[in-house]
Amino acid sequence: MFDALNGVELILHAGDVGGGGVLDELGAIAPVRAVYGNIDLPGDPHLEATIDLMVDGIAIHVSHGHELGSPTAARLLQRYTADVIVYGHTHKALIERIGSRLVVNPGAAGPRRFNLKPSVARLTIKSSKADVEVVSLV
Repeated sequence: MFDALNGVELILHAGDVGGGGVLDELGAIAPVRAVYGNIDLPGDPHLEATIDLMVDGIAIHVSHGHELGSPTAARLLQRYTADVIVYGHTHKALIERIGSRLVVNPGAAGPRRFNLKPSVARLTIKSSKADVEVVSLV
């Protein structure tokens, strides 16, 4: 994971953190902002319910996705107005571009679950344009 995230300016964690030690390790790479997932405690002061930020004219929304039950790109785009929506919950990596909007699930970087390969996503914003790639950790 350290190689996959080398050089990033900010880490956005989409929930199911699984403990503060994970955030400490990520914080050694870059500043971290994280939302809580359905396995995290909502009262944890290191975790937010949602994150909304603007980077180079691109609005980014991060939430775990469990607030929608079974999140899909269409449901997330309907609920949130951001240019880029990052979510977790399914642990399944996904990149879906609909028009000028982008929905991203980075997958899960922890132990292999649900027969899915561990992964992270790298979001690059340059000249007010967002691009993303999923990086496999195996």
